[in-house]
Amino acid sequence: MGPHPAVAAIRLAVRRVLHDVLVNSSTSPPSRPAPAAAPLVLVACSGGADSMALASALAFEAPKLGVRAGGVTVDHGLQDGSEVRAAEVAERLRLLGLEPVECIGVSVGRDGGPEAAARDARYAALDAAAERHGAVAVLLGHTRDDQAETVLLGLARGSGIRSLSGMAQVSGAGGRYRRPFLRLDRQTVRRACLAQSLPVWDDPHNVDPAYTRSRVRHEALPVLEKALGKGVVEALARTAQLSRDDADALDAWAARAEAEVRTDVRPAGAAPAGAEAPAEPDAARSAAEPRTAEPAAVGPAAVELDAVGLHALPPAVRRRVLRRAAIAAGAPAGSLFARHIEEVDRLITGWRGQRALNLPGRVEVRREGGRLVIRQG
Repeated sequence: MGPHPAVAAIRLAVRRVLHDVLVNSSTSPPSRPAPAAAPLVLVACSGGADSMALASALAFEAPKLGVRAGGVTVDHGLQDGSEVRAAEVAERLRLLGLEPVECIGVSVGRDGGPEAAARDARYAALDAAAERHGAVAVLLGHTRDDQAETVLLGLARGSGIRSLSGMAQVSGAGGRYRRPFLRLDRQTVRRACLAQSLPVWDDPHNVDPAYTRSRVRHEALPVLEKALGKGVVEALARTAQLSRDDADALDAWAARAEAEVRTDVRPAGAAPAGAEAPAEPDAARSAAEPRTAEPAAVGPAAVELDAVGLHALPPAVRRRVLRRAAIAAGAPAGSLFARHIEEVDRLITGWRGQRALNLPGRVEVRREGGRLVIRQG
């Protein structure tokens, strides 16, 4: 008799991702040579049902494909006894047969609020662990329910199509992060743990109404399902994929348009025209996504754009070009919101001789004749 259907589902999801990782690692560009030994894939595990199910599936599938499987658990230090819990999770990963296993303590700051600060500290630790061990991928346990919550949060913020696109199945530098469970619901994953008698830890923060995502999970989504019927989670997750496809197309269009309307000589080290730069503010970014999608801000170099060329672009594309240009001139992506870009846009669409605008990062935007000049003061 085969495995429980839920166990079969999580293993199939991980198997597909491992196949993709193997194909990518065997065709690595010269700047990222393929590992001489069997490739290593890490799983990020908090000890919760989602990540324990993921760890068990990785431990089962990796040896059959010639992949080494390891694990990382991050101790945020936000709860009493967190170091004990992290050590227990690490031991459970070793009992599953994962090696190497690392328990990493981090210091959580305050930037962006507690959820964002914890996320940033966690991803920094995972990035460092992947580099240290030479891992080709890090698996994350986000499910379809997590995706629905992310879309609902983006919708509530009114931040645009990029924040409605939720979490990508592949993200991070070089496609490091993979999310095998985005098409599986949370109950399937939890049933897989029960079927395998896996011990799980339920983080009390997940039910704490002080956290926005917790309120969405336990209050907003149940109300929506009661009012609209079952299927809300599936519909929101489907919206994420459709939105991502649209946002990717608009970003590609904006990259080409930027190259056509820029009139300055690009300074050395500036973000290339093809670098991805979502048009939505970083504050609306998924609570599960690392900060990897924005081009790096460069030094105090002026960016000049042709005003006539900008005016001819569709609004969605023009705003993306303006956002990219502001970041290239030195504005920090995380502090650049839709209201800032709308003000800059009015220098193109509602020009009446307005004075210069100030953006985060001491960046100034002014219209000079037929050009829009963006520079760090």
